[in-house]
Amino acid sequence: MTESNTMDNTFSDHVAAELPYLRRYARALTGSQGRGDKYAVATLDVILRDRSTVEEAPTIKEGLFRCFHAIWVTSGRQLSIEDEVDGLARKAQDHLAALTTNAREVLLLKTIEGFTREEIGRIIEADDTEVTQLLDIAIAEIAASSSGAVMIIEDEPIIAADLEDIVTDLGHRVTGVARTRTEAVALGKADKPSLILADIQLADNSSGIDAVNDLLEGLDVPVVFITAFPERLLTGDRPEPAFLISKPFKVDQVRSAVSQALFFSTTETLHNS
Repeated sequence: MTESNTMDNTFSDHVAAELPYLRRYARALTGSQGRGDKYAVATLDVILRDRSTVEEAPTIKEGLFRCFHAIWVTSGRQLSIEDEVDGLARKAQDHLAALTTNAREVLLLKTIEGFTREEIGRIIEADDTEVTQLLDIAIAEIAASSSGAVMIIEDEPIIAADLEDIVTDLGHRVTGVARTRTEAVALGKADKPSLILADIQLADNSSGIDAVNDLLEGLDVPVVFITAFPERLLTGDRPEPAFLISKPFKVDQVRSAVSQALFFSTTETLHNS
């Protein structure tokens, strides 16, 4: 194998390692797996033609997100998806269009993807002062436009209590905490939530994914998964959640994801393949 081929393979491997996180960001940003993945594919197409933006960045991840952001901006922050014309998708796009330019992007890059303010500034081509202002604006705009009843599916009492505190501090009502798939289904029927916050590994070894799928047979609500096993959901082999947080989580991550999910009022159902 030539040195050039080795370098190409190394670059491709690094991009592939960061791609699940770009796809996560794209889904959270657009509120849709289909729409988000189209942006991710467009980003890869650009990199295949000219990878200089990624190579010149301090890290592959930063360069990948910078390339994505350039496409996101130049496309008007919306791609035409012919098979996504339902009311919820349209409502999500209407909500997105009403936000201050770059505010949600900055919030997601900081709280979900973990970029520093300096890195975000390079990704969106803004200075530190603007990034800070955009973070404040995003938090205020999203908090003012979303509220609801949140159901928590979590088997660890301390984590469940922390999640309850975060949710109630945001001004939302907690319908209850379920520790198993059976409890989750019963709770969902007794008090219908407007958002589900769920772990995927539950107390009796039942699946939070299965619990959510059971609930979504009769509900059309957003879902935020919080899990120590993100690789089980970031596979690309089946529909994935628009909002996924890895354990151990930070309070700001949960606050952002819950607010974002309620803001969009849409979800990606996880049907097993």
